[in-house]
Amino acid sequence: MSSIITSIQPWLSVENAAEAATFYKEAFGAKETYRMETPEGGLVLKLSVDGADFWISSQSTGTETTISNLRQEAVKLILVLEDPDIVFERAIKAGAKEIFPIGEDYGWRLGRLTDPFGLDWEIGKPLE
Repeated sequence: MSSIITSIQPWLSVENAAEAATFYKEAFGAKETYRMETPEGGLVLKLSVDGADFWISSQSTGTETTISNLRQEAVKLILVLEDPDIVFERAIKAGAKEIFPIGEDYGWRLGRLTDPFGLDWEIGKPLE
């Protein structure tokens, strides 16, 4: 019997994966669970925020889609956690820019920010 749990894990291609990892660790409390460094200087990391996994790597010069050639509206990430206020504030202090502050609307407590790498994150939780 397989122990694999089906999941969707975003892979973020950013300008500097090491710098991004530092930001996500500081801002979201992410833990590094996998690291692969290539002889050419490439870096691939898997990070986890309380079991929510995502991958980051440095942008390549190949045909890979990157943040700089994606329309910003094409991808938004939602980080759902118990205390969005604390994480939102930590992310701002770590260098993210607020798009709209934490508030309550449509059955959610959430806010939106842009990280230093151009990605939009909504940070929140559903209201009970």
